[in-house]
Amino acid sequence: MIRVLVIDDSAVMRSFLGRVVQAQPDMTLAAVVSDPLHAINRIRQSAPDVITLDVEMPNMNGLDFLGKLMAVRPLPVIMISSLTQRGADATLRALELGAVDFFPKPASFDELDSVAADIAEKIRAAAQARVSRRRAFAPVAQRKPVAPGTARPGGSDTVIGIGASTGGVEALRVVLADLPANMPPILVAQHMLPGFTAPFARRLDTLCALTVKEAQDGEEVLPGHVYIAPGGWHLRLARHGTRQVLQVSDDAPVNRHRPAVDTLFRSMAAVAGARAVGVLLTGMGADGAEAMLALLAAGARTLAQDEASCVVFGMPRQAIALGAAQEVVALDDVAGRLKALAGCTRPVSPADED
Repeated sequence: MIRVLVIDDSAVMRSFLGRVVQAQPDMTLAAVVSDPLHAINRIRQSAPDVITLDVEMPNMNGLDFLGKLMAVRPLPVIMISSLTQRGADATLRALELGAVDFFPKPASFDELDSVAADIAEKIRAAAQARVSRRRAFAPVAQRKPVAPGTARPGGSDTVIGIGASTGGVEALRVVLADLPANMPPILVAQHMLPGFTAPFARRLDTLCALTVKEAQDGEEVLPGHVYIAPGGWHLRLARHGTRQVLQVSDDAPVNRHRPAVDTLFRSMAAVAGARAVGVLLTGMGADGAEAMLALLAAGARTLAQDEASCVVFGMPRQAIALGAAQEVVALDDVAGRLKALAGCTRPVSPADED
């Protein structure tokens, strides 16, 4: 049984989240509290497996509490956030501090029951998560412009695609912050709701030598840039004449997701083929695994994050099981492998020079 501790200053949300937990056959409610200070004793007494945590609360806000908790006793935490700009920024900060996932508060109480199943699924994913203390990243002082022709390994059409879900916000930060500005273009499908991807891209942009932005339909794909799929929209690679461009669409969800990693990877297999590199990072489910097999069949290089460094090993596990991943790499080594494959550092093995 998954023991869940609910921390929220809203009586309505406490009641709702408690009902969601109690309705699940594999969950039990460890406690419901309105204040982080009261939660400290509850954690000692009930040893919860998962915590749901509001951001704005009396006495101690959720971010301060989360920071102290992750420094002393890391536990899987799901943030319950507002849909405002301030709420999005606070949620991203919480994910950097160590929260596993987040869920936005519904716009009205009438919508609560419609999201109950999604919340239960996130709690199950969080219960499987590996949590640890996070390393800090300093903002980039000054971006170096990409010199013409420096990002041409594997041909001028080389492109990297990265897919991620639960735990992906932090995993992407680790990978992208370690890449130089002369990398080929990078396209990212991170399972994320509308309203969160734009501030996520802005935050990454301050931490990376690469230019990070939310993808826009029809824009040309350029070296030295990272394009984040907008929340609630699919991202595809397409060709317009001699140029590679982005397609952003609201087509039906794939694998229950939009953006879907499968959608991105299949488009890369069709357009870039052997000039593509596909990377599958931490996440629950199987999105991206079958499409990574399509990338491999098209001649692309494929990497999957290893189990030990994943928050949730679901998506990489499925790709590995299918034989779609040529390499299984620890998170801290992904950036180095991408630099080697892109020719931005000396290859680490003769195979990389093929």
